[in-house]
Amino acid sequence: MTKLKALFALLALLAGHACAAPAPKHNLFVVATINNNFVVGSKMVTLSGLFQRGPGDTYGHFGLNFPYIVSLAVDPREASVLYAASINGVLCSTDGGKTWRIGTSWDMTEPKDVFVDPHAPDHIYLALPDGIAVSRDRGATWPRREKGLPERGRYTQTIKVDRTRTGRVLAGCESGIYLTEDGAESWRRVFPTKTTVTDVRQSPHDAQLWLATTQNNGALVSRDGGLTWKKFDGVPSAEALYNVAFDTTNALRYAIGSWTYGVLTTEDGGRTWIDRNLGLPEEHCIFRVGIDPDTGRIYAAVYRDAVFTSDDFGRTWRKAGLEGSLVYNFIFVPQAAQ
Repeated sequence: MTKLKALFALLALLAGHACAAPAPKHNLFVVATINNNFVVGSKMVTLSGLFQRGPGDTYGHFGLNFPYIVSLAVDPREASVLYAASINGVLCSTDGGKTWRIGTSWDMTEPKDVFVDPHAPDHIYLALPDGIAVSRDRGATWPRREKGLPERGRYTQTIKVDRTRTGRVLAGCESGIYLTEDGAESWRRVFPTKTTVTDVRQSPHDAQLWLATTQNNGALVSRDGGLTWKKFDGVPSAEALYNVAFDTTNALRYAIGSWTYGVLTTEDGGRTWIDRNLGLPEEHCIFRVGIDPDTGRIYAAVYRDAVFTSDDFGRTWRKAGLEGSLVYNFIFVPQAAQ
Protein backbone atom coordinates (compact mmCIF):
# COMPACT_ATOMS: atom_id res chain seq x y z
CA MET A 1 0.00 0.00 0.00
CA THR A 2 2.87 2.33 0.85
CA LYS A 3 4.50 1.62 -2.52
CA LEU A 4 1.21 2.32 -4.29
CA LYS A 5 0.86 5.69 -2.53
CA ALA A 6 4.43 6.53 -3.46
CA LEU A 7 3.69 5.68 -7.10
CA PHE A 8 0.60 7.92 -7.11
CA ALA A 9 2.61 10.74 -5.56
CA LEU A 10 5.30 10.39 -8.23
CA LEU A 11 2.72 10.40 -11.02
CA ALA A 12 1.07 13.50 -9.59
CA LEU A 13 4.43 15.25 -9.39
CA LEU A 14 5.26 14.37 -12.99
CA ALA A 15 1.82 15.52 -14.14
CA GLY A 16 2.31 18.84 -12.37
CA HIS A 17 5.61 19.38 -14.15
CA ALA A 18 4.05 18.44 -17.49
CA CYS A 19 1.24 20.97 -17.04
CA ALA A 20 3.40 23.79 -15.74
CA ALA A 21 3.58 26.72 -18.14
CA PRO A 22 7.02 27.25 -19.64
CA ALA A 23 8.97 30.21 -18.35
CA PRO A 24 8.63 33.25 -20.64
CA LYS A 25 11.57 33.94 -22.92
CA HIS A 26 10.77 37.67 -23.10
CA ASN A 27 10.13 40.44 -20.62
CA LEU A 28 7.33 42.85 -21.45
CA PHE A 29 7.92 46.55 -20.87
CA VAL A 30 5.02 48.97 -21.22
CA VAL A 31 5.40 52.70 -21.82
CA ALA A 32 2.31 54.40 -20.41
CA THR A 33 0.78 57.45 -18.81
CA ILE A 34 -1.71 56.75 -16.04
CA ASN A 35 -3.81 59.60 -14.72
CA ASN A 36 -7.31 58.05 -14.51
CA ASN A 37 -8.62 61.16 -16.28
CA PHE A 38 -7.60 63.42 -13.38
CA VAL A 39 -7.46 67.10 -14.30
CA VAL A 40 -4.25 69.10 -14.25
CA GLY A 41 -3.55 70.26 -10.71
CA SER A 42 -5.28 67.30 -9.08
CA LYS A 43 -3.79 66.21 -5.76
CA MET A 44 -4.12 62.55 -6.75
CA VAL A 45 -0.72 60.90 -7.26
CA THR A 46 -0.33 58.35 -10.06
CA LEU A 47 2.62 56.58 -11.66
CA SER A 48 3.57 57.10 -15.30
CA GLY A 49 6.50 56.22 -17.52
CA LEU A 50 7.94 52.70 -17.64
CA PHE A 51 6.36 49.48 -16.37
CA GLN A 52 7.47 45.85 -16.39
CA ARG A 53 5.03 42.95 -16.53
CA GLY A 54 4.87 40.88 -13.36
CA PRO A 55 2.88 37.77 -12.42
CA GLY A 56 -0.68 37.65 -13.68
CA ASP A 57 -2.00 41.04 -14.72
CA THR A 58 0.39 43.10 -12.58
CA TYR A 59 2.83 45.72 -13.79
CA GLY A 60 5.62 47.19 -11.69
CA HIS A 61 6.65 50.79 -12.26
CA PHE A 62 10.37 51.59 -12.47
CA GLY A 63 12.47 54.59 -13.34
CA LEU A 64 11.15 58.14 -13.45
CA ASN A 65 7.55 58.97 -12.62
CA PHE A 66 7.19 60.99 -15.79
CA PRO A 67 3.94 61.58 -17.71
CA TYR A 68 5.28 61.68 -21.25
CA ILE A 69 7.62 58.87 -22.22
CA VAL A 70 6.57 57.36 -25.56
CA SER A 71 9.18 54.77 -26.52
CA LEU A 72 11.93 52.64 -25.01
CA ALA A 73 14.98 50.89 -26.47
CA VAL A 74 17.23 48.41 -24.68
CA ASP A 75 20.86 47.66 -25.48
CA PRO A 76 20.89 43.98 -26.59
CA ARG A 77 24.28 43.43 -24.96
CA GLU A 78 23.38 44.87 -21.59
CA ALA A 79 19.76 45.18 -20.45
CA SER A 80 20.62 47.80 -17.84
CA VAL A 81 21.36 50.30 -20.65
CA LEU A 82 18.10 52.02 -21.61
CA TYR A 83 17.09 54.83 -23.94
CA ALA A 84 13.68 56.45 -23.48
CA ALA A 85 12.08 58.95 -25.84
CA SER A 86 10.42 61.64 -23.71
CA ILE A 87 9.02 65.12 -24.15
CA ASN A 88 12.34 66.54 -22.89
CA GLY A 89 14.48 64.50 -25.29
CA VAL A 90 16.25 61.16 -24.97
CA LEU A 91 16.64 59.91 -21.40
CA CYS A 92 19.60 57.56 -20.93
CA SER A 93 20.19 55.11 -18.10
CA THR A 94 23.05 52.67 -17.50
CA ASP A 95 21.69 51.11 -14.30
CA GLY A 96 18.34 49.70 -15.35
CA GLY A 97 16.41 52.90 -14.79
CA LYS A 98 17.58 53.82 -11.28
CA THR A 99 19.22 57.01 -12.56
CA TRP A 100 18.81 58.94 -15.81
CA ARG A 101 20.41 61.76 -17.74
CA ILE A 102 19.13 63.74 -20.73
CA GLY A 103 21.31 62.88 -23.71
CA THR A 104 19.98 65.34 -26.27
CA SER A 105 20.31 69.11 -26.32
CA TRP A 106 17.66 71.77 -25.69
CA ASP A 107 16.83 72.03 -29.40
CA MET A 108 16.08 68.31 -29.84
CA THR A 109 12.91 67.55 -27.89
CA GLU A 110 9.71 65.52 -28.17
CA PRO A 111 11.20 62.50 -30.00
CA LYS A 112 8.62 59.99 -31.21
CA ASP A 113 10.67 56.80 -31.42
CA VAL A 114 14.10 55.43 -30.52
CA PHE A 115 15.74 52.25 -31.80
CA VAL A 116 19.10 50.51 -31.23
CA ASP A 117 20.94 48.86 -34.13
CA PRO A 118 21.14 45.21 -32.96
CA HIS A 119 24.44 44.63 -34.79
CA ALA A 120 26.02 47.93 -33.73
CA PRO A 121 24.43 48.69 -30.35
CA ASP A 122 26.44 51.88 -29.85
CA HIS A 123 24.35 53.30 -32.71
CA ILE A 124 20.90 54.60 -31.72
CA TYR A 125 18.40 56.12 -34.16
CA LEU A 126 15.98 58.82 -33.11
CA ALA A 127 12.73 59.95 -34.78
CA LEU A 128 12.08 63.66 -34.23
CA PRO A 129 9.27 66.10 -35.05
CA ASP A 130 11.66 67.85 -37.43
CA GLY A 131 13.88 65.04 -38.70
CA ILE A 132 16.24 62.29 -37.59
CA ALA A 133 19.26 62.11 -35.29
CA VAL A 134 21.76 59.31 -34.76
CA SER A 135 24.08 58.65 -31.85
CA ARG A 136 27.14 56.52 -32.54
CA ASP A 137 28.60 56.79 -29.06
CA ARG A 138 25.95 55.17 -26.87
CA GLY A 139 23.89 58.29 -26.44
CA ALA A 140 26.66 60.74 -25.59
CA THR A 141 26.06 62.90 -28.68
CA TRP A 142 23.19 63.12 -31.17
CA PRO A 143 24.11 64.74 -34.50
CA ARG A 144 21.33 65.14 -37.05
CA ARG A 145 21.42 62.86 -40.09
CA GLU A 146 18.87 64.24 -42.56
CA LYS A 147 20.48 64.31 -46.03
CA GLY A 148 17.78 63.29 -48.51
CA LEU A 149 14.84 64.20 -46.29
CA PRO A 150 12.63 66.99 -47.69
CA GLU A 151 12.72 70.51 -46.29
CA ARG A 152 9.01 70.15 -45.62
CA GLY A 153 7.59 66.81 -44.55
CA ARG A 154 10.44 65.48 -42.42
CA TYR A 155 8.35 64.97 -39.28
CA THR A 156 9.29 61.41 -38.28
CA GLN A 157 6.94 59.24 -36.24
CA THR A 158 8.73 55.90 -36.32
CA ILE A 159 12.16 54.47 -37.09
CA LYS A 160 13.31 50.84 -37.26
CA VAL A 161 16.63 49.14 -38.05
CA ASP A 162 16.80 46.14 -40.40
CA ARG A 163 17.77 43.22 -38.15
CA THR A 164 19.89 41.66 -40.89
CA ARG A 165 22.09 44.61 -41.87
CA THR A 166 23.90 47.19 -39.82
CA GLY A 167 23.01 50.73 -40.85
CA ARG A 168 19.99 49.77 -42.93
CA VAL A 169 17.06 51.71 -41.49
CA LEU A 170 13.48 52.59 -42.45
CA ALA A 171 11.76 55.73 -41.18
CA GLY A 172 8.09 56.65 -41.30
CA CYS A 173 7.64 60.38 -41.90
CA GLU A 174 4.72 62.67 -42.71
CA SER A 175 5.67 62.57 -46.38
CA GLY A 176 6.33 58.85 -46.75
CA ILE A 177 8.67 55.98 -45.94
CA TYR A 178 12.39 56.70 -46.20
CA LEU A 179 15.29 54.25 -46.40
CA THR A 180 18.96 54.53 -45.60
CA GLU A 181 21.53 51.83 -46.32
CA ASP A 182 24.57 53.71 -45.04
CA GLY A 183 23.74 54.40 -41.40
CA ALA A 184 21.73 57.58 -42.13
CA GLU A 185 24.44 59.32 -44.12
CA SER A 186 21.79 59.64 -46.82
CA TRP A 187 18.08 58.88 -47.16
CA ARG A 188 15.77 58.23 -50.11
CA ARG A 189 12.02 58.03 -50.25
CA VAL A 190 10.72 54.58 -51.17
CA PHE A 191 7.00 55.30 -50.73
CA PRO A 192 5.26 58.69 -50.85
CA THR A 193 2.29 59.58 -48.65
CA LYS A 194 0.27 62.71 -48.03
CA THR A 195 -0.12 61.99 -44.31
CA THR A 196 2.07 60.51 -41.62
CA VAL A 197 3.37 56.95 -41.59
CA THR A 198 2.61 55.86 -38.02
CA ASP A 199 4.55 52.59 -37.78
CA VAL A 200 6.97 50.36 -39.69
CA ARG A 201 7.81 46.80 -38.61
CA GLN A 202 9.97 43.96 -39.91
CA SER A 203 8.71 40.38 -39.82
CA PRO A 204 10.45 38.09 -37.32
CA HIS A 205 9.95 35.24 -39.82
CA ASP A 206 10.98 36.80 -43.13
CA ALA A 207 13.48 39.66 -43.11
CA GLN A 208 12.26 40.82 -46.53
CA LEU A 209 8.73 41.36 -45.24
CA TRP A 210 7.89 44.76 -43.75
CA LEU A 211 4.51 46.23 -42.76
CA ALA A 212 3.53 49.85 -42.19
CA THR A 213 0.50 51.78 -40.99
CA THR A 214 -0.53 55.30 -41.91
CA GLN A 215 -2.97 58.04 -40.96
CA ASN A 216 -5.13 57.63 -44.03
CA ASN A 217 -3.17 55.67 -46.62
CA GLY A 218 -4.23 52.38 -45.02
CA ALA A 219 -1.83 49.53 -44.21
CA LEU A 220 1.17 48.85 -46.44
CA VAL A 221 3.27 45.79 -47.18
CA SER A 222 6.73 45.37 -48.69
CA ARG A 223 8.09 41.97 -49.69
CA ASP A 224 11.48 43.14 -50.92
CA GLY A 225 13.03 44.59 -47.78
CA GLY A 226 11.22 47.91 -47.93
CA LEU A 227 12.20 48.91 -51.47
CA THR A 228 8.66 48.85 -52.86
CA TRP A 229 5.29 49.02 -51.10
CA LYS A 230 1.63 48.43 -51.85
CA LYS A 231 -1.61 48.77 -49.91
CA PHE A 232 -3.31 45.85 -48.25
CA ASP A 233 -6.76 45.22 -49.68
CA GLY A 234 -9.45 44.91 -47.03
CA VAL A 235 -7.89 47.33 -44.54
CA PRO A 236 -9.87 50.58 -44.11
CA SER A 237 -7.96 53.75 -44.88
CA ALA A 238 -10.31 56.66 -44.19
CA GLU A 239 -9.09 57.02 -40.58
CA ALA A 240 -5.80 56.55 -38.77
CA LEU A 241 -4.15 53.21 -38.10
CA TYR A 242 -1.74 53.52 -35.17
CA ASN A 243 0.51 50.48 -35.28
CA VAL A 244 0.98 46.93 -36.51
CA ALA A 245 2.33 43.82 -34.79
CA PHE A 246 3.59 40.44 -36.01
CA ASP A 247 2.82 37.14 -34.28
CA THR A 248 6.16 35.39 -33.79
CA THR A 249 4.36 32.10 -33.13
CA ASN A 250 2.49 32.17 -36.47
CA ALA A 251 3.93 33.73 -39.62
CA LEU A 252 0.47 34.39 -41.13
CA ARG A 253 -0.94 36.43 -38.24
CA TYR A 254 -0.69 40.22 -37.87
CA ALA A 255 -2.71 42.73 -35.86
CA ILE A 256 -3.37 46.45 -36.33
CA GLY A 257 -4.53 48.95 -33.71
CA SER A 258 -6.79 51.88 -34.59
CA TRP A 259 -8.76 54.53 -32.72
CA THR A 260 -11.71 54.19 -35.11
CA TYR A 261 -11.56 50.56 -36.19
CA GLY A 262 -10.34 48.94 -32.97
CA VAL A 263 -8.29 45.76 -33.45
CA LEU A 264 -7.95 44.42 -37.01
CA THR A 265 -6.42 40.97 -37.52
CA THR A 266 -5.40 38.67 -40.31
CA GLU A 267 -4.59 34.98 -40.06
CA ASP A 268 -3.75 34.39 -43.71
CA GLY A 269 -0.84 36.75 -44.25
CA GLY A 270 -2.96 39.77 -45.06
CA ARG A 271 -5.27 38.34 -47.71
CA THR A 272 -8.30 38.91 -45.48
CA TRP A 273 -8.81 41.13 -42.43
CA ILE A 274 -11.41 40.95 -39.64
CA ASP A 275 -12.17 43.44 -36.87
CA ARG A 276 -11.91 41.67 -33.50
CA ASN A 277 -13.67 44.01 -31.09
CA LEU A 278 -16.28 41.75 -29.47
CA GLY A 279 -15.57 41.84 -25.73
CA LEU A 280 -13.76 45.18 -25.83
CA PRO A 281 -15.42 48.35 -24.47
CA GLU A 282 -18.08 49.75 -26.79
CA GLU A 283 -15.88 52.74 -27.58
CA HIS A 284 -12.88 50.59 -28.46
CA CYS A 285 -10.35 53.36 -29.07
CA ILE A 286 -7.16 51.33 -29.46
CA PHE A 287 -3.97 53.31 -29.02
CA ARG A 288 -1.54 50.39 -29.37
CA VAL A 289 -1.48 46.64 -29.96
CA GLY A 290 1.27 44.15 -29.21
CA ILE A 291 1.69 40.39 -29.60
CA ASP A 292 3.60 38.28 -27.08
CA PRO A 293 6.39 36.49 -29.01
CA ASP A 294 6.23 33.54 -26.60
CA THR A 295 2.50 32.81 -26.62
CA GLY A 296 0.81 34.75 -29.44
CA ARG A 297 -1.33 36.62 -26.90
CA ILE A 298 -2.60 39.97 -28.20
CA TYR A 299 -2.32 43.03 -25.96
CA ALA A 300 -4.66 45.91 -26.81
CA ALA A 301 -4.47 49.26 -25.04
CA VAL A 302 -7.92 50.84 -24.87
CA TYR A 303 -7.50 54.59 -24.42
CA ARG A 304 -7.90 55.71 -20.80
CA ASP A 305 -9.52 52.38 -19.92
CA ALA A 306 -7.09 49.45 -19.48
CA VAL A 307 -4.97 46.88 -21.23
CA PHE A 308 -7.03 43.98 -22.60
CA THR A 309 -5.60 40.60 -23.65
CA SER A 310 -6.76 37.84 -25.96
CA ASP A 311 -5.41 34.29 -26.12
CA ASP A 312 -7.47 33.35 -29.20
CA PHE A 313 -6.29 36.11 -31.50
CA GLY A 314 -9.05 38.56 -30.74
CA ARG A 315 -12.09 36.30 -30.61
CA THR A 316 -12.49 36.92 -26.87
CA TRP A 317 -10.97 39.53 -24.56
CA ARG A 318 -10.46 40.15 -20.87
CA LYS A 319 -9.36 43.21 -18.92
CA ALA A 320 -5.78 42.71 -17.81
CA GLY A 321 -4.46 45.64 -15.78
CA LEU A 322 -3.11 49.19 -16.13
CA GLU A 323 -6.54 50.77 -15.59
CA GLY A 324 -6.83 54.43 -16.55
CA SER A 325 -3.80 54.26 -18.82
CA LEU A 326 -2.70 55.67 -22.14
CA VAL A 327 -0.24 53.10 -23.49
CA TYR A 328 2.27 54.33 -26.05
CA ASN A 329 4.23 51.12 -26.59
CA PHE A 330 4.51 47.44 -25.78
CA ILE A 331 8.18 46.35 -25.90
CA PHE A 332 9.21 42.70 -25.64
CA VAL A 333 12.86 42.15 -24.67
CA PRO A 334 14.51 38.71 -24.87
CA GLN A 335 15.42 37.22 -21.50
CA ALA A 336 18.86 36.49 -22.94
CA ALA A 337 19.52 40.23 -22.89
CA GLN A 338 18.67 40.38 -19.20
